[in-house]
Amino acid sequence: MSERIDFTKGHGTENDFVVLDDPEGLLTLDAATVAGLAERRSGIGGDGVIRAVRSRSAGIDAPPDAPEWFMDYRNADGSIAEMCGNGVRVLAAHLQRAGHVADERFAILTRAGVRTVEILDRPTSPGRPWSVRVGMGTSRSTPEARTVEIAGQQLPATDVDLGNPHAVAFLPEGIVLEQLDLSRRPALDPEPAGGANIELVSERGPRHVAMRVHERGVGETRSCGTGVAAVAVAAARRGGDDSREPWTVDVPGGRLQVGWSAEGEVLLTGPAQLVADGTTLV
Repeated sequence: MSERIDFTKGHGTENDFVVLDDPEGLLTLDAATVAGLAERRSGIGGDGVIRAVRSRSAGIDAPPDAPEWFMDYRNADGSIAEMCGNGVRVLAAHLQRAGHVADERFAILTRAGVRTVEILDRPTSPGRPWSVRVGMGTSRSTPEARTVEIAGQQLPATDVDLGNPHAVAFLPEGIVLEQLDLSRRPALDPEPAGGANIELVSERGPRHVAMRVHERGVGETRSCGTGVAAVAVAAARRGGDDSREPWTVDVPGGRLQVGWSAEGEVLLTGPAQLVADGTTLV
């Protein structure tokens, strides 16, 4: 970038993002620029960068009936990601606050497909979170047997794909979730092509689990929306729960709810907070 660019900083359960408002697709984002924006000491800081751009101006092969808005999401290292469950809620709040959309329920195009968002509660004062529900699509699993190495143990991992690939491992008794060292990515064997996010999960009660996540291209984050959804899917399957009743998933940055529609779509509900507006000189 060689110009002054307005941005909004937001987060969903402390999974934080730099949002760039670029309706007509005038910005060119390369990996170095994204990484500079996401850098916490020399940039604005965030787990990712979201460009809010109209689908027709995004430089993508959008179908003729595509939603008006496209979520151009990049990981903190500048790599392109398919989707982000926390980020799409933040983007939904941004689009409505900016006046780009007026409806409470609307669709957003992502690299993982169309996602429908619903504004459940709009704050009446600045600094308060929005409440947003996102239709995450249907989950896909693969039969591939994987293991995650953590705390000196090899744990079986379940593959769940919700636009982003996830490997979900449930911790046995004796391993305390909060005490795990996730400064380095746990070893995943075999490693899938393109990598995967790794979720480590502890049970907390009926339809209630807690998790930590190590994300591709980022490291450990305070939350991961697609990861939370993947964990709920894996936990329900593991417990033989086909009731479609909602699950509660605790993350270091807060709490999210995961349910299912009558058609089987995974629904993620949680806060989206817009915390600052500014201008970057990067």
